[in-house]
Amino acid sequence: MGRMRSVSVVFLLLAPMWAFGQASQAPPAFEVAAIKPAPPLNINRAAIAAGQLPHIGINIQGSRVDIGFLSLADLLTFAFNVKPNQLSGPEWIKGERFDILAKMPDGATRDQVPGMVQALLAERFQLKFHRETREEAVYALVVAKGGHKLKESPPDPEPPADEPAPGGLTLPGGLTLPNGPGQVKIDRGSNAATIVSARGGTTKMGMTPDGQIRMEMSKTTMEAFAQMLTRLVDRPVLDMTELKGNFQISLEISRETMLNMARAANFNVPSPAARGGQGPAGLTGPVEASDPSGGSIFTSVQQLGLRLEPRKLPLEHIVVDNLERTPTEN
Repeated sequence: MGRMRSVSVVFLLLAPMWAFGQASQAPPAFEVAAIKPAPPLNINRAAIAAGQLPHIGINIQGSRVDIGFLSLADLLTFAFNVKPNQLSGPEWIKGERFDILAKMPDGATRDQVPGMVQALLAERFQLKFHRETREEAVYALVVAKGGHKLKESPPDPEPPADEPAPGGLTLPGGLTLPNGPGQVKIDRGSNAATIVSARGGTTKMGMTPDGQIRMEMSKTTMEAFAQMLTRLVDRPVLDMTELKGNFQISLEISRETMLNMARAANFNVPSPAARGGQGPAGLTGPVEASDPSGGSIFTSVQQLGLRLEPRKLPLEHIVVDNLERTPTEN
């Protein structure tokens, strides 16, 4: 996998992190929703370098909700505001992916979208579920004994009065994709990508000389950081830092972690053995070991004056009792 493609795949895998919001109480249902199977992603190096990113993630503009290339497992974790480890259901819900275009009723807000997705799954996929509390192995994101080394983000400037509402991804050449929260710029010469988000500041991603992905985030909360880390390690990460506000964070991700994250997301990336390299075949999840003393992610977190501590805590689980593979007709 080339350097440009590596940076682009990390962007695609983490795109939902910038798009997803938090659930709220008793939301209404969508007025109308069209659901169709998602076509395969075209992760083409030339197309990505030109800014033509695949349709993936969740974008909310006004009353319009556009969901691209998400599995039923993705939709369930979003709808119930839980992490993947807190969802129990048939294995096939992780593979089949859908595009959804829906309209919210007048007066509805973006914070109500998760509950509307919940109602949509019940109506169109015949979702039935129950909740259970189970003791779960997690990582607690905590401040290290010497204190954190994070720098607070500066306050946001007042936006111009005529500035348009944040919406889709505006790419070089004037192409707008309805699947992201801001602007993406991809620099072919430096193998780097920059994501500018009205809600999440600026995130820069590029390759280091030793082949790792370096992420530099200008504005993120500890809760959002913990959610991102969950995608990179083998357990849910819970924010227990008690740090409030937004921070600037730099993090390095190993190439092997990125490849295994892609496999876990069904991006059809071959295992190391299949590529003729070293390592076990058939990896299906993040590569970081459960031992927080080893692994690039744990080291990077420690360099921030933070720690990932293994703990066991009671967590709510969503257990799928029934879910149809095919939705009812639009």
